[in-house]
Amino acid sequence: MIITINPANEEVLAEYPVMTAAGIEQVLEAVEHASCTWKKMPLDKRKIVMHRLADLLKKQKDEHGAMISREMGKPYAEAVAEVEKCAWVCSYYAEHAEAYLQPETVDIDGVTGQVTFEPLGVVLGVMPWNFPFWQVIRFASAVVMAGNGVVIKHAPNVTGSAIALENLFKEAGFPENLYRTLHIDLERVDQMVGDIIAHPVIKAVSVTGSTAAGMAVASKAGRALKRSVLELGGSDPYVVLDDADLGLAADVCVASRLLNAGQSCVAAKRFVVHHSIKSSFEEMLLEKMGNAKMGDPFESGIRIGPIARKDLRDALHQQVDRSRRQGARVLCGGEIPEMKGYFYPATIVTDVSPGMVVYGEETFGPVASVIEALDDDDAVRIANDSPYGLGSAVFSRDQERAKLVAARLEAGNCFVNAMVKSDPRLPFGGIKQSGYGRELSRYGIREFVNVKSMYFA
Repeated sequence: MIITINPANEEVLAEYPVMTAAGIEQVLEAVEHASCTWKKMPLDKRKIVMHRLADLLKKQKDEHGAMISREMGKPYAEAVAEVEKCAWVCSYYAEHAEAYLQPETVDIDGVTGQVTFEPLGVVLGVMPWNFPFWQVIRFASAVVMAGNGVVIKHAPNVTGSAIALENLFKEAGFPENLYRTLHIDLERVDQMVGDIIAHPVIKAVSVTGSTAAGMAVASKAGRALKRSVLELGGSDPYVVLDDADLGLAADVCVASRLLNAGQSCVAAKRFVVHHSIKSSFEEMLLEKMGNAKMGDPFESGIRIGPIARKDLRDALHQQVDRSRRQGARVLCGGEIPEMKGYFYPATIVTDVSPGMVVYGEETFGPVASVIEALDDDDAVRIANDSPYGLGSAVFSRDQERAKLVAARLEAGNCFVNAMVKSDPRLPFGGIKQSGYGRELSRYGIREFVNVKSMYFA
């Protein structure tokens, strides 16, 4: 049995039965059958159904936003915005998929060559709880428009959202069973996911989650010789140079760190700040983060909702506490509040140095680590001194200087004077322990197709 709990008040939301191995087998066979029909569907017909899905997401954004907030604690306004963003990516792929999948002609010494992009079949998505709609839809919209079927293994604590997504695909008019969700017993998830990946119906797998989860899935996919895309953890550096607009930098850094209570792989986590402005920057951070209101996600003006689970909240506090014992200073927050729910306050940890927990580990919550840099070279060295490589940002009034620093950062994404975020028009993904492969844009839709070379002599 899967039990979902509201992290804001610790009350049980619902109980869901798990699937048996036989039930999973039936689902996989049904999705394979549906995908065989769907791949023959012309792209102009796929486009119509995908637009319907976008329209449904827009119309039902309030109810789905409420579900997200109840299940994982995101402030309601952020949850509604998440659903709206899902509608955007559906519309984006509905409009652009045909162009992205057009065959390409190549002249080969006077002979015509052609590259085509054909569906693979059924693709498994292993999805996390922190953006329970967006992570799924940004993956599934591209995969489905490419002509594939989709099977989702969602995080158990957002099972209600998982069911709602499956119902949306049905309501939009996609072939029955083209998109299905698996409900798996948490105690058996490792073995059963391995069995699902190895199943002949599954042709590829995409996972969004922790580095540990990605390694586990990638190893199973490798053994089965199945393609995989991994979008994993991050410890994103935001580099603040001495000529930065400090007001802008502080606003963007705080917005990125507190979005979704800091529970984002691509959130700002390490603030690498030039030594000459460190004190001024910390004062701004302290004012903005210290005033961030924490509480019930449905209450107006709330900036920080609860951490999604108690074990995650407690692990985050241990990271802060261990860093404090290692010599770091906590400017605000850093204590578990005496209130119902799995809350953790906005926290600033400064005087952070190599070897400290918050220097090297990903912190999945509203905890900002401030690290001093001597100059641009030192800032780049510190930013790259991480096993992760997902997002990064640079703040400077000098665009050319910022570009030079950005070019040296080891990350899949770098934004200058702006917050890192995923956008359908740009490829999204990481390097190092943040994963491989890309989602979104033309690059994302081509991850799960057969890039087939044709030669016409």
